Amino acid sequence: MKENKVTFLTQAALIAAVYVVLCIAFAPISYGEVQVRVAEALAILPFFTPAAIPGLFIGCFLSNMIGGSVLVDMVFGSLATLLGAAGSWYLRRSRILVLLPPIIANTLIVPFVLRYGYGVPLPFPFLMLTVGIGEVIAVGVLGTVLLNVLVRYRHIFPAAGIQR
Repeated sequence: MKENKVTFLTQAALIAAVYVVLCIAFAPISYGEVQVRVAEALAILPFFTPAAIPGLFIGCFLSNMIGGSVLVDMVFGSLATLLGAAGSWYLRRSRILVLLPPIIANTLIVPFVLRYGYGVPLPFPFLMLTVGIGEVIAVGVLGTVLLNVLVRYRHIFPAAGIQR
């Protein structure tokens, strides 16, 4: 039982660290009104392990903190990632459905963060469109590629919890 806890914590920490590194490496497109946060491709990881839920949340929170985000963004942007990750875990039986919760959560929550956290004066529908496009690119396209690669090579990482 103790080994399972260690594995869970290790996976969560690694996912958080990779999320932060990807945000920093792609900083010019990871932050701002119009963004494609490459790290959001990791939002498919709940398909493989529940450790991705806290890992993505902590990674997003730390990335926002390091990236100089306002408190509203650190809290509510991270909560959007948490909701998306939890939703993906519940829909993990489908490779298609696992993509939807992060896209939907961020598309609905982040525009409010942009308006009330950063004072962006653009209309909510436009903000939802721009955030949604960024999420579709990050999660829908890059996440799908990552998902298919991990499923294809799952036999290489049996200890990583990749069992599907």
